Amino acid sequence: MRKAGTKPDPKLDRRLHLELTDDGMGVITFDHPGKSANIFDERTLDELELALATASSLGVVALIFVSAKPNIFIAGADLDSLVNAGDEDLARLIEKGQRLFQWIAETEIRTVAAIHGACVGGGLELALACDMRIASDDKATKIGLPETMLGILPAWGGSTRLPRLIGLPKALDLILAGKQLAPKHARKLGVVDAIVPKERLRKAAFDSLEMPLPKRDSHWLTNNPLSASVIRRLALRNVQKKSRGNYPALEEAAQVVSRGAHGSIEDSLRREREAVMHLARTDVAANLMRVFHLQERARKFRHDPEVDVKSLPGIERTAVVGGGVMGSGITQWFAARGLPVVLRDIDSERVAAGMKSVKKLFDGAVKKRVFTKHEASRRFDLVAPSAEPVPLFHCDLVVEAAVENLDIKKKIFADLCGRTSPGTILATNTSALPISSLCDAPGVTNPERIVGLHFFNPVSRMKLVEVVVTEHTSPVVVERVLRFVRSIGKLPVVVADSPGFLVNRILMPYLIEAGRLVDAGYSPKRIDEAMLDFGMPMGPLRLLDEVGLDVASDVAATMGEAFGDRFEVPKVLEKLVKEGSYGKKSGRGFYRYESGRAVAPDEAPPDSGSMISDEIAEHLANLMVEESRRCLDEGVVSDPDDIDLAMILGTGFAPFRGGPATYGHLGKPN
Repeated sequence: MRKAGTKPDPKLDRRLHLELTDDGMGVITFDHPGKSANIFDERTLDELELALATASSLGVVALIFVSAKPNIFIAGADLDSLVNAGDEDLARLIEKGQRLFQWIAETEIRTVAAIHGACVGGGLELALACDMRIASDDKATKIGLPETMLGILPAWGGSTRLPRLIGLPKALDLILAGKQLAPKHARKLGVVDAIVPKERLRKAAFDSLEMPLPKRDSHWLTNNPLSASVIRRLALRNVQKKSRGNYPALEEAAQVVSRGAHGSIEDSLRREREAVMHLARTDVAANLMRVFHLQERARKFRHDPEVDVKSLPGIERTAVVGGGVMGSGITQWFAARGLPVVLRDIDSERVAAGMKSVKKLFDGAVKKRVFTKHEASRRFDLVAPSAEPVPLFHCDLVVEAAVENLDIKKKIFADLCGRTSPGTILATNTSALPISSLCDAPGVTNPERIVGLHFFNPVSRMKLVEVVVTEHTSPVVVERVLRFVRSIGKLPVVVADSPGFLVNRILMPYLIEAGRLVDAGYSPKRIDEAMLDFGMPMGPLRLLDEVGLDVASDVAATMGEAFGDRFEVPKVLEKLVKEGSYGKKSGRGFYRYESGRAVAPDEAPPDSGSMISDEIAEHLANLMVEESRRCLDEGVVSDPDDIDLAMILGTGFAPFRGGPATYGHLGKPN
């Protein structure tokens, strides 16, 4: 405890601090020492319990909860505590959080959560227990309950209080999807009561203490037992359809949240406890929490710890060569992050097409409320189109995203070396071609600055970027690129320069074998359904149609030159390409497309394959496991964790299975 305005003593190493004002108000400030985020571990809960008891004993009339972190309110529970705790410790942790938050909900002390930054999981559950919630309008403020994405559910009262606050249908939508809301959306749904500028947040919290409490809707029409039962059945049906039974937390959450919308809070909290105790011990939760940790690792990974990253210049001005699907996607993403970018192509028609694609992507972002129209317009203005060769000496990074033709790329890189400064990083977005060949091409200088930056399509949705390192690439360049990739909201995985790199190398044998199964008499629909049941977001043959059968054939041919028969293009793929059936973009491939929707071809032969669904899935998944093993043996990556993260982010490999390395029990190399 300390008086308002005094600084905490760092020697005390406290997770939170209680300040008292002269007029009987209390402020509890969360500030986990030495950490960028506030989290709820057992020690934090102990300190919160002491602070609440102290405030009560001193007759405090109001409590305001704030954070001292620049971009975090509270980021939820400590996942390590959930994963590593024994059953008794886990039960104690859950019960303690429930008890403390219930005390906050029931106390006569007026309570306000002043939210700035990420307020997720246990952080929002604390806020939901308060009388009022006021959020900053800052972009750093995100509000949600993402527990189902980790294989568990909100169990500190979130599954009970959220449906009672905003109504059962909206609460189920947020919890089952693990959505994180921007402040305006949270206000519209009623999750927060007010939004103010960050600078006024603390004052607004104090001012709210003088106002009457907001009147809350009972949501009786949706939350009564009969309506809740109907909503529950519909939710369970939708969950089963989407998850195919692979994510038990979704079904448990649908049950617990819908039953928690009415009846006693005590019974609902008991159901929360029982559900999370069961879910936290499943392999699904363990794998999903591990995936979360792998993403956190990617945000901090250092390729060469010897490089002083603090002294490295930033990447502030960029250019993209090629205005096609990938080039325009990369251009839009750079500009959306506030980076000036030159979009270059060989003629005005292609540049215009690229700019049209960039504009369309910004329009889509406006529809999704990522930007206002004004914000999108300002960022679009950061793109400078160019159909003529222009000097790029001012650019820190140039990304080549031209056609997948090695000779053309060599000419582009030779030209870029004459139009950029020696310190400009030159990157290629190739998905399979050898980058070392670009380093050795005539006219190419300073090969140490050449690197692969393999973005995935669609750029606006795919978080993964493969950072491809050749034997020439400077460690300084790699570290600059890693920092840049993270700064634009992507997650990097460093891979060695090898045909197909990592993701396409592992994915192609799987896709090729799916084509061979069609040659052997299996229907595309049965193959795809087997992999959907396995947990893939899309079947392999639908994926081939999405990628483009001509593109997939070219990639397979390139990799076949290096790796032989296992990358041989199946006959059905050759036949379809020869007919001009390239997949979705031509309206026909393994499927026929009507208004963008895939339907089975009318003349599809009868299914004559002998393997059952589980056998098909195991057979195809094991091909990814075996290729992963080869990548480890060859040093494409050095850690199975990189394989799992890259395949989950890059292909959607069933996250609940942990990735192909975990699924195939590929241990870390000695």
